[in-house]
Amino acid sequence: MITALSGGTGSVKLLRGLYKLGINDVTVIANVGDNIWFEGLYICPDIDTVMYALAGLLDEKKGWGIRNDTFHFLEQIAKYGCETWFNIGDKDLATHVVRTAMLKSGLPLSIITEKLRLKLGIRWRILPASDYHIETRILTQSGEDLHLQEFWVKRKAIDEVKDVIYRGANNAKPAQGVVESIMNSKGLIICPANPVTSISPILAIPTIKEALKMTSAKVVCVSPISGSAPFSGPAGKLMSGLGLKVSSITVAKLYSEFLDVFFIDKVDANLKDEIERLGIKPFITDIVMRNEEDEEKLALEILKCLGEDE
Repeated sequence: MITALSGGTGSVKLLRGLYKLGINDVTVIANVGDNIWFEGLYICPDIDTVMYALAGLLDEKKGWGIRNDTFHFLEQIAKYGCETWFNIGDKDLATHVVRTAMLKSGLPLSIITEKLRLKLGIRWRILPASDYHIETRILTQSGEDLHLQEFWVKRKAIDEVKDVIYRGANNAKPAQGVVESIMNSKGLIICPANPVTSISPILAIPTIKEALKMTSAKVVCVSPISGSAPFSGPAGKLMSGLGLKVSSITVAKLYSEFLDVFFIDKVDANLKDEIERLGIKPFITDIVMRNEEDEEKLALEILKCLGEDE
């Protein structure tokens, strides 16, 4: 069994590559720190991006939402004076309406996600990191406290970052099956994802990081950075705001307590010795996933590393 820790846009390229290789026994633990209530709907961007990617529905050009979706819902609520900065497509809306209704009926997010992924015909299990509501909040230099979606989607990351906190994480419990999946896996993959807002919110939930440190599984990570450039999202600005160098070596240090193998891009080959000094084995290859062929190639290299390519 393989377990993968996932964010959204950057992570799903690797997940899609693994999925197309026909691997079956995989559990994806998805970030919930960017979940948000918007106009009465509960939105789970990373969970939805994973679901849509594995179901073959994802709008690959945008990296989010459903392919060829329309936006008549947003056009209509704008007429009523509602905010429309969060782009919800009409087909995407169905996911949020159904999820919100099930939440209000008393079902936990993990059960809801299981129901949705089965309806979409996805063979992998997808688990939210927690059933509790957790918010990644960006504290700005001007004193504002913004939800990640406000910082990134609404305000286009224009604010200077002072700190990042994961509100609710300290009191949250992992969703049922999360710790068990980590402990019982043969291999564990940390997908290429923003270390500040995709992976750290998962690690902030008590017992998850401890499980990663205790598991006998080989833990492999693909860097979300090539040179000094993140592949997607606001990782660079957030890392800089926290006083962190935007580099693969910073990511290696953040995960050094549990990481066994670190896939880095060829342009970062000079980091090999420094990574080894952290007790981590570097794996140098082309990690930039430009197309489906690249996704499957990198996925196959990871499976070989985990001994799961047979």
